[in-house]
Amino acid sequence: MRLRTDDDIYRARLLYLGPPGYTLPVHLPYGQYGAFAALLALFMLLHWAFTGDVDLFPSIEISLALVATSLIFRYVDADRPATTVLRTLLTDWKHTRDAGHEARIPAFTTRSIRLRPTLVEPVRIEERL
Repeated sequence: MRLRTDDDIYRARLLYLGPPGYTLPVHLPYGQYGAFAALLALFMLLHWAFTGDVDLFPSIEISLALVATSLIFRYVDADRPATTVLRTLLTDWKHTRDAGHEARIPAFTTRSIRLRPTLVEPVRIEERL
């Protein structure tokens, strides 16, 4: 009897398991690796622009890139791609309204609703056999 591996599940989610024969301890989608690398390069560039030097081991930049990647991928997933999240963010940022411009809708209570007796049908009690 030959058993199939569960690699199909990981291929459907587009996960990188690591080099052949050496599985990584963390299973992350390809997009997270790319976002981490891009954010790390961005944070290293910003650090170089402000200080003028580059660290041998950029621990602060790595930690910032890890946190930023995890924050980004709270909102980005297979159902909501990054372009959709960015489009929603830009739309909400451009078109937000102040709370002062909103008008409250009057609420109706049962005290303000009166029914005339001619409109209300009398309740009929029917017997069932």
